[in-house]
Amino acid sequence: MGIDRARRLSVAPMMDWTDRHDRYFLRLLSRHTLLYTEMVTTGALLHGDAARHLDHDPAEPPLALQLGGSDPAALAACARMGTAWGYDEINLNVGCPSDRVSSGRFGACLMAEPALVAECVAAMAEATDRPVTVKHRLGIDHLDSDDHLHRFVAAVSDAGCRVFIVHARKAWLNGLSPRENREVPPLQPERVRRLKAAFPHLTIIYNGGVRDLEAAAALLEGPDALDGVMIGRAAYETPWILAEADRRVFGDAAAPLPDRTAVARAMADYAARRMAEGVPLQAITRHILPLFHGVPGARAWRRHLSETAHRPGAGPEVILAALDRMEAAAPRPVPA
Repeated sequence: MGIDRARRLSVAPMMDWTDRHDRYFLRLLSRHTLLYTEMVTTGALLHGDAARHLDHDPAEPPLALQLGGSDPAALAACARMGTAWGYDEINLNVGCPSDRVSSGRFGACLMAEPALVAECVAAMAEATDRPVTVKHRLGIDHLDSDDHLHRFVAAVSDAGCRVFIVHARKAWLNGLSPRENREVPPLQPERVRRLKAAFPHLTIIYNGGVRDLEAAAALLEGPDALDGVMIGRAAYETPWILAEADRRVFGDAAAPLPDRTAVARAMADYAARRMAEGVPLQAITRHILPLFHGVPGARAWRRHLSETAHRPGAGPEVILAALDRMEAAAPRPVPA
């Protein structure tokens, strides 16, 4: 499936969450959903351990690399790196509202500088043959009108960007924490729909507050349908919502429905491979704690992983033992 089709449903880049272990896990649930890395700064790639940030499993694509930065030359160099490492898309973060990010002159504060974002996008597009996309907010602080939003998109699209992922909230850069900026400013999906109506030739992806595939379908269907939906924390807190995505969102009627137990066993196999490279078990098991959310015995599964995975000498057998604990804790049907 091509990258354009994969954007119909994607999982948002989330710092400290969507690392390569989480992405491998999510790929076991959906073959078609587009996955994103955590945001990686240009400095981390150009002056740090690039392999640690860029390496990924061959099973992960379709996969996008999200970059944070505001220097066109540095972003172009990182776009070339992302291309060499096999990423399907290079995304620029213009949505993160944290103080640390803003002080580095990237993230949501760049919505105040559409000309600079356009310059960055043009440099990135020149450096790669992969699509260059932008993830942004509706606005920031008092730069929060449709007029400003549309002028921002117009300027950046003129520089070569054809895909915009819109978090349907504004960001307050002063006075709200990053967590509060995900919850306090109200969602305004109607503004994203107006943006699509104003730029029908662009691909407009909706992000913000989508908790399940039903909500995603409502945004993808109808006369004012958007081009795609990005799911954020719901994909981390209740990952099984992706299990029917290939059939329901991508129309792949032949796609097999995943089995939770089989997914858990596959993650045990994955843990064995990664631990042989020095990865701690807990770095992997923390992502699969909610695999059995809502299933009888799920508490026993979570408890065993949480209490055991960090212990010295713990290995992939911890995941298999957690399955046994869950089965033993699940209530049995009453005999007739």
